[in-house]
Amino acid sequence: MESVHLISLGCPKNTADSELMLGALVRAGFEVTMDPQQAQVLLVNTCAFIEPAKKESIDAILAAAEVKKNSAGKRLVVAGCLSQRYGSELREQFPEVDIFVGTGNFLDLPELLRRSERPELRPIPYTGAAHLLPAAAAPRIRTGDPFSAYLKVSEGCDHRCAFCIIPKIRGRHESRALDDLVEEARQLAASGVREINLIAQDLTAYGRDLEPRASLAALLHRLAPIEGIRWIRLLYCYPNFVTDELLVAIASLEKVVKYIDMPLQHADDAMLRAMKRERSADALRKLLGRVRAAIPGVALRTSFIVGFPGETEAAFAALVDFVREQRFDRVGVFTYSREENTAACDLADQLSEGVKRRRRAELMEVAADISLARNRDLVGRELEVMVEGAAPGRATRLRARTSAQAPEIDGMVLLSGEAEPGEIVRARIERASTYDLHGRITGAVAQL
Repeated sequence: MESVHLISLGCPKNTADSELMLGALVRAGFEVTMDPQQAQVLLVNTCAFIEPAKKESIDAILAAAEVKKNSAGKRLVVAGCLSQRYGSELREQFPEVDIFVGTGNFLDLPELLRRSERPELRPIPYTGAAHLLPAAAAPRIRTGDPFSAYLKVSEGCDHRCAFCIIPKIRGRHESRALDDLVEEARQLAASGVREINLIAQDLTAYGRDLEPRASLAALLHRLAPIEGIRWIRLLYCYPNFVTDELLVAIASLEKVVKYIDMPLQHADDAMLRAMKRERSADALRKLLGRVRAAIPGVALRTSFIVGFPGETEAAFAALVDFVREQRFDRVGVFTYSREENTAACDLADQLSEGVKRRRRAELMEVAADISLARNRDLVGRELEVMVEGAAPGRATRLRARTSAQAPEIDGMVLLSGEAEPGEIVRARIERASTYDLHGRITGAVAQL
């Protein structure tokens, strides 16, 4: 039996693909190992969204190639977005890689590993954009916490944002059947999952392409009654399709956490038009007002891009003022990455990396001040938190999250007290830092 060691990079959507790859390999007779030295197959699932992600992916390939070189009999597989985007170039650049699989053929990996022809004779088995739609029947080896899981509801994206390469890698938007998603959620709940995080390139587009037509709100109504699930979270909500029906569902369904991740990218009208995003900052203000009015106390996470071509000091100042005004709970800031084959790549007025870094630091400082003030407002309150396990480097403390903190991307709650991973308990918040909270367990939470 051959063993496989996985290195999974990029976003949670890539994580879901990695788990499907492992499922296909285990079903074919492979086993999974955490030790790359013991593995016969080294599998790197890459990201190619922006330049830092590509560099991280290439560094991981080089590290895996070094492990392969120093141990006879190992094979190296490079999968995912980087392969899909640069397959032919990668084959020339990395002759030590035995197999490349993209975003549309990674479930062929067991068969490809059984084939014996030399790597240079194997064709690159994909062209252009492609994706594989998950299915409840497909085996999946989960890699994260056993009590929290990602559920990919659709693949691809129909938007044409000027900075984004994803539609040219993953292709057009395609929704999974509603019944299939409900079945997978039931399987996750039966395995001990208590939190389901809904993910997609464009989550709010879910169901519009199905026959009969469905919606994200309809999916939430189907998922909420599943026994064992306590939290249902929405990640990557494109703002164009945040409907009143969806807001009512989030507000009324107890298991749906009052948290929306909605990337806005900018708040200057000229920049929004250049990015091919929403119409105006005023339209964004109206949308945010609708969301907050419909869901009192909602936690809003967003992300912005600074340094987009043509971003003037005035445009950047408008973005900073918008963040101060809206006081988002969570903010991520990215510097613009110039990506070939995107509409923004050939725009005039490309900005220097120094300007981009300076603007990112300034906006992050503003967002950090808001985050600290919001966290301080929670001191003295009792909140429900999900315990994740022991806090890193703190033998007597637990790591947990409130419903307003998504796994991996938001802060944490450091707790004193005793509880098992996956338990939801009540905790009194005693201290706040910029991104994290500190408190103690005060009691258990009744089961739904």
